[in-house]
Amino acid sequence: MAAALVLVVVLPALNALPPGSALRVSDFTLNLFGKFLAYAILALGIDLIWGYTGVLSLGHGVFFGLGAYAMGMHLMLEIGTRSVYGNVLPDFMVWNQVKELPLFWQPFYSVPFTLVAVLVVPALFAYVFGYLTFRSRIRGVYFSIITQALALSTWLLFNRNAMNLGGTNGLSGFKSIFGFTLSSAATQRGLYVATALCLCGAFLLCRWITRSPAGRVLIAIRDSETRVLFSGYSPAAFKVFVFVVSAALAGLAGALYVPQVGIITPAKIGVLPSIEMIIWVAVGGRGTLLGPVVGALGVNWLQSLLTTHYPDLWLLVLGGLFVGVVLFFPDGVVGTLQKLIAKIRPGARAAARQTGRPDEDPRPEEAKPQTEVPHIQAHR
Repeated sequence: MAAALVLVVVLPALNALPPGSALRVSDFTLNLFGKFLAYAILALGIDLIWGYTGVLSLGHGVFFGLGAYAMGMHLMLEIGTRSVYGNVLPDFMVWNQVKELPLFWQPFYSVPFTLVAVLVVPALFAYVFGYLTFRSRIRGVYFSIITQALALSTWLLFNRNAMNLGGTNGLSGFKSIFGFTLSSAATQRGLYVATALCLCGAFLLCRWITRSPAGRVLIAIRDSETRVLFSGYSPAAFKVFVFVVSAALAGLAGALYVPQVGIITPAKIGVLPSIEMIIWVAVGGRGTLLGPVVGALGVNWLQSLLTTHYPDLWLLVLGGLFVGVVLFFPDGVVGTLQKLIAKIRPGARAAARQTGRPDEDPRPEEAKPQTEVPHIQAHR
C-alpha cells in the first residue's frame, strides 16, 4: 500500500513542484519511471503464465507489440494535417505512395475502439494461439520454442513495408493523445498516473486470480499437470485462460508505453526483447507477483544507468544477471528475501501459536501434502 501511494501520489506531486525546488522530480525521470511501470504490468502477466502456471512463453513481445501498435495507429491518425507533408495520411504512407488509408486503419480513428483494441487484439490472438497449442498438449520446452518462433515470424512480418505499419521505422512522431498535447509536462504527468493506477489494478487482478480456486488449479498444473488431468480437470482450458489474461496485460502495457516513449518499432516484438522480459521476472522472483514488479523496475533502471555511462557493459551484465539467478538465486530477489526472513525470525512461530494465527507448516518438506485441487466443477 505504501509503495502504491508513493508511485501514484508522491512522485507526480514532486514532479509538480516549481523548477529549482530541491525535492522536484524532473520530467525526464518521471517519464522514465512511467516506462518502467508499463514494463512492470507486462512482467505481472508473464508471472501469471510462468510463475504460477509453469508455462514459459518466449513470445510475449508479440502481445506487447500488438497493444502498442493499436495505440500507435490511433496516435498517428490523430496527427492529421499536422504531419510533415500536411496530409491526413501518416508520413510513411506518403513516402510509400499509399493513396488512401488502408481499411484496417480506419476504425482506429475512434477512441473507444482503440481502448478496446489494445486489450482485445492481443487477447484474441493469444486465445487462438493458446487453444491450438494447449489443446494439442504441447507443453514444456516445445511450447517455449513455438512461442519463440512466433516472436521471430511476427517481427519479420512487421518489418515489411507492405504491412503499412511503418516497416522497420515503426510508428513515431506523435503529437497528441485524446486531444492533449504529448509535449506538455501535465500530459506526461497524467500518463504516468494512469500507468501507475493500471499497475495497481493489474496487481490486484493477478492477486485475486492466484488466490481464487482457479489460481489453486494453476499452481497444481505447475506442480503436476498429469495429476490435475487425472483429477478430472482440463489443464488446457485453465492454461488458455491464464494465457489470454497475460496477453491482455501485455497489450495494456504496450498501449501505455507508446505515448510516453513516443515510438514503437518491430524491435520491441522480436525474440530478444521477449527474452529480456523473462529475465525481469526471473531476477525479481517468479511466482511472487511483487518480484516481477521489482525485477522490471530494477533491471530497467540498471539498464538506463549502465547504457548512459558504460554502454558496452550492459549486455554482459544482463547475461551475468540471468546466469547468476539461475545458478545461485533461483527464487529471485523477492523469493530469496522471503526465505531469509523466514529463517531469521525464530520467534514468529511461537507468537503465531499464542495469537492463534497460522504460520509456516512445521512438518519437513517431504511430509507436507502436495497442492490440493479445489472442489469446483471440472471442465472436460
